[in-house]
Amino acid sequence: MGTPDQAADTDRRLLLLSDKDNVCVAVAALQAGECVFFRGKPIEILNHVPMAHKIAVRPIAEGETVVKYGASIGLASRAVVVGEHVHTHNLKSNYFPTFTHGGCGTGILPVKIHGQDAHATLEKF
Repeated sequence: MGTPDQAADTDRRLLLLSDKDNVCVAVAALQAGECVFFRGKPIEILNHVPMAHKIAVRPIAEGETVVKYGASIGLASRAVVVGEHVHTHNLKSNYFPTFTHGGCGTGILPVKIHGQDAHATLEKF
């Protein structure tokens, strides 16, 4: 990810998974008011960021794609500033439709009941 100099100038508590990402993962809890460095630039942590949660390392406009692993994980539900915790309060996930609108991962299981096709859900058991 990036040049070796950029990696050396990034706080060890931040993990950038892809150069395309606009968020890093906090590998330790970060407290509001702390200063960390990302690619040699200081970032003030604006609110508590729990370990394994995301922090914005670039400004993210409302409706802009949030990128982690080099892929979209959702859209910003409001503007997100550098140093801000990125989570469900400011991120609309791309993952949830998979789990709520049919298809793989919905909890709807195709079954045969008395020789007829039917769908069973966990709620029906």
